[in-house]
Amino acid sequence: MLAYALLALVTGSLVYCFLTVVAARRYRAVRPPSLGTPVPISVLKPLAGLDDGLEENLRSFFEQDYPYFEILFAVRSPQDPALAVVQKLRAAYPTVPAQTIVTGEPPSPNAKVYSLDHMLAASRYDLLVMADSDVRATPAMLSILAAEFQDAGLGMATCPYRASPGNSFWSTLEAVGLNTEFLGGVLVARMLDGVKFALGPAIAARRSTLAHIGGLDALQNYLAEDFVMGKRAAERGEGVILSSYIIEHRIGAQPLFANLKHRLRWNRSTRRSRPWGYLGQVFTNPLPLALALWIAAPVWWPVAVLAMIGRAVAAWATAQQVLADPLTRRLWFLVPFADFVGFVMWIAGFFGNTVLWRGHRYYLLSDGRFRLVK
Repeated sequence: MLAYALLALVTGSLVYCFLTVVAARRYRAVRPPSLGTPVPISVLKPLAGLDDGLEENLRSFFEQDYPYFEILFAVRSPQDPALAVVQKLRAAYPTVPAQTIVTGEPPSPNAKVYSLDHMLAASRYDLLVMADSDVRATPAMLSILAAEFQDAGLGMATCPYRASPGNSFWSTLEAVGLNTEFLGGVLVARMLDGVKFALGPAIAARRSTLAHIGGLDALQNYLAEDFVMGKRAAERGEGVILSSYIIEHRIGAQPLFANLKHRLRWNRSTRRSRPWGYLGQVFTNPLPLALALWIAAPVWWPVAVLAMIGRAVAAWATAQQVLADPLTRRLWFLVPFADFVGFVMWIAGFFGNTVLWRGHRYYLLSDGRFRLVK
């Protein structure tokens, strides 16, 4: 019975690999329209401490090739070291309108949402780009997003990302997994069910869309506020798309245990936010299943080999054809290792309902909200 169950799972994974290749081709076929009259954009950047490469990340937004935009930064404390980086860049780019907001400590669990809500209130423009401090962009980012929002029916766009690690083996392994596996799930979901979610690192939205979903304040008790934001926008009939613009997500350099804690938080949060989708992730990682099938029923080794080939093709479709990722092209031999670590962390995500985030422990509720553990 175990062998037959594994055979069914591996067969499902093969189908998923095929869908990933098709979904990647469909995504690549979409091109944003040419930009007509540019509309002003407010860029919201929540900050907390010194991320790896923070200055270059923020500099990439000051250097946008776009005529009308402002940048707002938010920190919790005037002692935050990120303020010195912001002040240096504001002095280097005096023609870029920018302001900094000190929010104080948040009364709600999600400090990022609290900062975004303060910046939203202080921003001037209708089109908003919310980008994390670990995002790095090319000068074309705002132009591409503005061109996409020429569609009056579009309320929100979420940017896919190419993960770029720091000088850490475990972060490198995570980046390989993100670029070869995670994006595949995003593209398949887009193809089969439309975009009913958002990805946290970079989201563009109309001010009216945020108002229609209850404002950012309505998201303050959710850990995966990005997913909830996109889900609510789609449920209210606001157009949501996966943008044509791909950002660079600088995930930093984490040692082993810090990386595992980060992954566990992400998996437990995903399980609480979309339990059926999390269960379905069993099909997104065929290599461990193929190996288990080979061990349980050696006679079915051709199916296991097909699964391995399918995984390689699907990984190439996302990492190279969509992301043009130099990391995976150089370290392709790490893909199996990344898959096995990812599979173990996926299983671990089924157990436990607490997460560690920025030095505090939180309890995850069944609806995706979270609260501080006293």
